[in-house]
Amino acid sequence: MLTGSKPMRIAVSGASGLVGSALCPLLTQQGHQVVAIRRGDGGSYEDSIRWDPNSGLTNPARLESIDAIVHLAGENVGEGRWNDAKKRRIRSSRVDGTGSLVRSIAAVEKRPRVLVCASAIGFYGDRGAMEMEESSAAGSDFLADVCEQWEAEASAAIELGVRVVNVRIGVVLSPKGGALAKMLLPFKLGLGGIVGPGTQYWSWIGLNDLTRIIAFCLADDAVSGPVNAVSPESSTNREFTAAVGHVLHRPTVIPMPGFVAKLMLGEMATTLLLASTRVLPKQLQAHGFEFEQPGLVDCLQHELNCV
Repeated sequence: MLTGSKPMRIAVSGASGLVGSALCPLLTQQGHQVVAIRRGDGGSYEDSIRWDPNSGLTNPARLESIDAIVHLAGENVGEGRWNDAKKRRIRSSRVDGTGSLVRSIAAVEKRPRVLVCASAIGFYGDRGAMEMEESSAAGSDFLADVCEQWEAEASAAIELGVRVVNVRIGVVLSPKGGALAKMLLPFKLGLGGIVGPGTQYWSWIGLNDLTRIIAFCLADDAVSGPVNAVSPESSTNREFTAAVGHVLHRPTVIPMPGFVAKLMLGEMATTLLLASTRVLPKQLQAHGFEFEQPGLVDCLQHELNCV
């Protein structure tokens, strides 16, 4: 925790997901009490709050005892082809789900002090080699539109007296899920290579540093608005590919042409693999956050335990 910060009672949606399952133990280690926001019964947290993404919390009064909320729940954008039904689920789970949560906050008198809501660097869209800061304009594709609406729903809590932080998360590096987990098998088999031209920027963040960023945003009252949760060292796809091969001691000579990625994955390939988004963590740096693994090779070694 930051010097002088006090233990909090923190409600977390998406507590069983890739980020949530790493964040909740960290918050507990820091002395906070974690309360899971979840749809059904069961799970690893005895104390939980039931909710429905469409209608909000079953019992909003439970928020009276909550100091902070971390909202991570949402449809996995990297699973399944982006057909119309999938895109509706992506948008609804983020935009409608966040809106219902904020309405639940509005229904109580004693409200949480802070809402840290996940967003994504997809907010910026495909911007080539341009450096994106938190003040940069939104892009114009599907994911950028979703992110813009997503953040707007969360920011409505500001009018309720809640400090709101929109954490724009980059490519999360972890062998437990996300893009890196999908890459590991082909790379270990020597089948890894650049995707498309290889010149597109991938702005990434290790899972360890991402959880620390969220905890930092919870604890520092000076942090609000959009926060780019990315390493200060963005990498091109070619650099990223070489780093993974180096850490795994495997060749990376089999490329995936852009048209093949599009045939296999459709719109998702264009947005997640072939788009170039070079993002800088200006707000984190301005508030003194210190990355533990700012370099790509060090981060991969840490996350893959290849030291």
